Amino acid sequence: MILEFTIDKEAGDRLDVILAELIEDTSRSYIQKLFESNKILVNGSPAKKNRKAEVGDNISVDFPEEKDKAPQPSDIPLDIYHEDDDLIVVNKARGMVVHPAQGHKDDTLVNAILFHVGGAMDAELTERCNKDRPGIVHRIDKDTSGLLVIAKSVRAFESLSEQFRDHTITRVYTALTHSGFKNDEGTIDVPIGRDPINRLKRKANGVEARHAVTHYCVLERIGNYTLIEARLETGRTHQIRVHMAYSGNPVVGDPLYGPRKDKLKADGQILHAGKLGFMHPDGSGYIEFEAPLPKYFLNVLEKARKLK
Repeated sequence: MILEFTIDKEAGDRLDVILAELIEDTSRSYIQKLFESNKILVNGSPAKKNRKAEVGDNISVDFPEEKDKAPQPSDIPLDIYHEDDDLIVVNKARGMVVHPAQGHKDDTLVNAILFHVGGAMDAELTERCNKDRPGIVHRIDKDTSGLLVIAKSVRAFESLSEQFRDHTITRVYTALTHSGFKNDEGTIDVPIGRDPINRLKRKANGVEARHAVTHYCVLERIGNYTLIEARLETGRTHQIRVHMAYSGNPVVGDPLYGPRKDKLKADGQILHAGKLGFMHPDGSGYIEFEAPLPKYFLNVLEKARKLK
């Protein structure tokens, strides 16, 4: 797979640093290996990993094909909020990839879940899922923390998938954004599609845009920053990040849609999936879970308040 895009803002850092930030679910060490094997071209020529990026640089990353194998169990600690015969609700740590991807084959949430359940999901369930993501019905980005539900049974997979398609799942995030919202609450109803120039990104009103709605309310105004709660009505890729950038209030620490550098020195977007609710697949009714703001989020909040 070849990924091509253009450096369009805030150049000056090493290429390996920038690429590790921009290409989600990929580690810096993996990016460095691609440099060493001349799999990364800048303006058509192989480049060194320590080359400084310049605005307008055309980047081509050739991800080598990897053997198509089922993910293996890995003994990785999980913060489990609920588990029964049908499903598991976990509080994903920031920095953890949800399912295997380029450069992340054995240290993902899927690998941890497989270890936790004893090595394999139900065979019928696995057949209904993508091979590399058994039980996964939704995901959050690597540098977004928070709650996810994973199916353990076929009926859970079907029920949860239907609820996500029907937009009946409760999903509430907390985010720290740049700038300030004119109103204390509102709705961003703007379709999201592919960015025609940068394949890493999604774009408001982009190519093949699909309906996307985010409701927000301001929790706290902190100088040049705003703490908000965002409730998803739909669930498009990068939805909150795209909608916040579109509104002129990009999420702090988001190198893809906002400034790469900031006084808060946030290492990744300050975005937490704190509330998740759905109808239980066994028909017993609605259940809801809440995960408090993690330490990394609180630390950045404290910095923002000191700068106020």
